[in-house]
Amino acid sequence: MNLTTNYLGLPLRTPLVPSASPLTQNPDNIKRMEDAGASAIVFHSLFEEQIRKELYEYFLQTTQGTESYPEALNYFPEPAEFHMGPDLYLERIARAKSEVRIPIIASLNGTKPGEWIRYARQIQQAGADALELNLYSIPTDFDLSSEQIENGYLQVIRDVKSVVTIPVAVKLGPFFTNFGRMAKGLELEGANGLVLFNRFYQPDIDTEALEVTPNLLLSTPMAMRLPMTWIGILAGRVKMSLAATSGIHRAQDAIKMLLAGADVTMLCSVLLRRGIPHLRVIEQELSEWMEKHEYESVAQLKGSLSQKKCPDPSAYERALYIFALNSAPENYGRETVPV
Repeated sequence: MNLTTNYLGLPLRTPLVPSASPLTQNPDNIKRMEDAGASAIVFHSLFEEQIRKELYEYFLQTTQGTESYPEALNYFPEPAEFHMGPDLYLERIARAKSEVRIPIIASLNGTKPGEWIRYARQIQQAGADALELNLYSIPTDFDLSSEQIENGYLQVIRDVKSVVTIPVAVKLGPFFTNFGRMAKGLELEGANGLVLFNRFYQPDIDTEALEVTPNLLLSTPMAMRLPMTWIGILAGRVKMSLAATSGIHRAQDAIKMLLAGADVTMLCSVLLRRGIPHLRVIEQELSEWMEKHEYESVAQLKGSLSQKKCPDPSAYERALYIFALNSAPENYGRETVPV
């Protein structure tokens, strides 16, 4: 059984890749993931805000008291006592590369060009095999046009590709008027892959404290429907690698994404819930399903249910939409329907 695939030009043993999560903040987990069968690992994200904070704190540390007397250089923090967050991130990438043989994909999370772009080059120098740009932004400026937002994203990939030679994937949300056009634009700017989709963590409201509170909910298998839809549309119509993320909890979920055309399937919530060793279970179930259905390789099944052979994908989608609405049972939602 051949489970190999290719993502961002990187040959991988299987299509199962742990995505950026708190699990990868622990350096010891990197080796555990490799031992459990991970074919590559996406590091936890380095956030634009973290870089700004560290740079600001460094500025304060190195300028405090310098107006007093020339010897104020003694105020500079000693290297052993002061470590910038981004520097620690780079150190962990270098450590991971020395301890495992699978590809390490770094992750930068930002919204616009700036200091965090500079770290793309340093991430490559630290040894990362690829870089994932996590573009997370909810526009709150009502005067900002959709074209301006899209151009900002395109500028980010343009800037990053100008300073690195390693492959670059873009992880972003689905909320574009024409996501296919956005995908083509990213490809033209040099993106090597798309990670679909970023989950927007929406806040909640505490009605007793009268405060807006963070509300982190792990995904469920239902969350995979949207990325699966768009991977099925894009597969064969863009040259970029396609990574499916969000809602992949079982081998069946990974299989569906591969059939739609994904090159890899990324796992997060299921590993947080069931532990890193659960990777072995998913891989075993994937192999068993392929054997049962007489698939000899992942390459053979990948994209076999995508829309690339359909002459009019929009008509196909419309037909599925109408069929879904008309196929709902008449008593759907009534109290008499068994739960």
